[in-house]
Amino acid sequence: MKIRLLPLVLLFGVASMRDANPTIVIDAGSPSGKVSPTLYGLMTEEINHSYDGGLYAELVRNRAFLDDKTSPAHWSLVQGDGAAASMALDPAQPLSQAIGTSLRLEVTKASPGHEAGIANEGYWGIPVRNKARYQVSFFAKSAGNFTGAIVVSLQNADGTARYASASLQGPTSTLTTAWKRYEVTLVPETVVTPTANARLTLTTSQPGTIWFGLVSLFPPTFKGQANGFRPDLMQMLVDMNPKFLRFPGGNYLEGDQIADRFEWKKTLGPLAERPGHQAPWGYRSTDGLGLYEFLLWCEDMGAEPVLAVYAGYSLKGAHVEPGPDLQPYIEDALDEIEYVSGPASSTWGAARAKAGHPQPFKLTYVEIGNEDWFDKSGSYDKRFAQFNEAIKKRHPQLQVISTVGFEHPVGQRVRSLTPDVLDEHYYLPVDQFVKKAATQYETYDRKGPKIFVGEWGAYETPFEPWNAKSRGEAPTPNMRAAIGDAAWMTQMEKNSDIIVMHCYAPLLVNVSPGARQWRPNLIGYDALRVYGSPSYHAIKLFSTHVGDEILKAAASDTAVLVSVTRDSRSGLLHVKLVNPGDADAPVQIDVNGGRALAAAATAITLSGAADATNSIDAPNSVVPVTSRVAGVKSGFTYTVPARGIVVLELPAR
Repeated sequence: MKIRLLPLVLLFGVASMRDANPTIVIDAGSPSGKVSPTLYGLMTEEINHSYDGGLYAELVRNRAFLDDKTSPAHWSLVQGDGAAASMALDPAQPLSQAIGTSLRLEVTKASPGHEAGIANEGYWGIPVRNKARYQVSFFAKSAGNFTGAIVVSLQNADGTARYASASLQGPTSTLTTAWKRYEVTLVPETVVTPTANARLTLTTSQPGTIWFGLVSLFPPTFKGQANGFRPDLMQMLVDMNPKFLRFPGGNYLEGDQIADRFEWKKTLGPLAERPGHQAPWGYRSTDGLGLYEFLLWCEDMGAEPVLAVYAGYSLKGAHVEPGPDLQPYIEDALDEIEYVSGPASSTWGAARAKAGHPQPFKLTYVEIGNEDWFDKSGSYDKRFAQFNEAIKKRHPQLQVISTVGFEHPVGQRVRSLTPDVLDEHYYLPVDQFVKKAATQYETYDRKGPKIFVGEWGAYETPFEPWNAKSRGEAPTPNMRAAIGDAAWMTQMEKNSDIIVMHCYAPLLVNVSPGARQWRPNLIGYDALRVYGSPSYHAIKLFSTHVGDEILKAAASDTAVLVSVTRDSRSGLLHVKLVNPGDADAPVQIDVNGGRALAAAATAITLSGAADATNSIDAPNSVVPVTSRVAGVKSGFTYTVPARGIVVLELPAR
């Protein structure tokens, strides 16, 4: 039975009366194409403290004393109550060639029970949990006038309570005049409730001069990996079932200036050999999360790397001329490709093997630069062609991605050859995404090139994501934005014969005051907690319920948007329904051809008021709900709730 659609007030304030019968007709007789096996993935870059202060689990902020050239930012003195000390950066005592300074601590007065030293505040606090194992390490040396012990402690922010401490002393731990690395494990035993109101201290009860370098504190990490990832954040990414990770990121790859680009060779090896660099979003990157760690990140998620290589253009406009000047950057990219995917017998494959991974990583896609439509010199055409020729000559199996897609002016595209894949980026208001969801990719040439939607995201406020005024809004999107995101995904999914990959951006945001530069973002967190936005749940719904065949689905007399895929082995239909309206939308679902449907199905629904959202204090206000659907057959009626995103799982009989 067909049901007449009730009056529908669209999300954008437009009322619509429909007199016809709303119907969705699914052609299950023959697939219209194959779903790209790499359709859903993740994009990452160092923005909003996504790496340092985010996924990268290091808890000490400014561990190498390089964040500020004049003062030890985020460090403070521990003194008073009978103790006195001073501290200063000391470039005359570099830790290494890469880390060209250290922290000099002059303790002028100290005694047992009246210690002096230094304290680190972490990234908006240091999280402490009971019985968790914290790995502390640092380099230290003395001026020869110090023979006492260094006490390492986790304590509350004002120092009135210690959660865990250890004393480094004795013949093997006595400080010498040469740099030596020290390490200790701290295990808090008295933390009743997890807290982020903590700090790390290194103190002594004896006067003297001590230099410190590369002070590090790691909590338990994902899978226990050394120099690894924050477990709760990583698990949220794993739960999205991503097929690829695009890294090292957009603007982070380019840098403001050529000297600030992501120089991957400087991100390898021991942390004391990584200088870090100035990132483009206003703070310094430690490069603790380097190329090797990115690859482990992919492996941890079961995802492929989508490797972006620096292509000779940086954000402030500097570019490298094609030809001989560009060749060193091309050679560097070829070395990087070899590090990722070369055999252990190759030069850079051997370096990867030495790091602990003799087996090559799977590599299919290499992207040349990032958003090169901003390069007003017009050099990208020739720069891309030069990179493409060199990569194809040595690695003909690789797919090479141009950063300029069809949505950009013809004059900025690659014209001298046809790239394998074009990268298109879309940051649009919700209503524009809903509109584009109807026809955006229907007219694209199926002969190629393929499309990679390498960055996209709907925003629901008057302020564009890059507008500083947007920082006054919530850091993550609400249900209205999730509707726009889901609508856009229906278009990408039903055209996934040509769209090989897509990924929302930005992925992560530290929601602490002063930590972010962009909104909206998919996943929010502070030092202790983490949550997914409504858009996170929408994308997770789509990415974890998708088949390998595309089925045509025609919607008539309804505002509901739809995409349908099928698992060719089981016959299971994944029907995605998105209702952008303010009223429930009953639709009749006709399934023509294919295997008969089972009588019962599953519906997973995400819905809520337009401004409904999640936050660090209310992480589960908007979450998917699973229900059983009875009486399923071709022609059954299903009601999509107002502002609702539904995945119907229709099994074959």
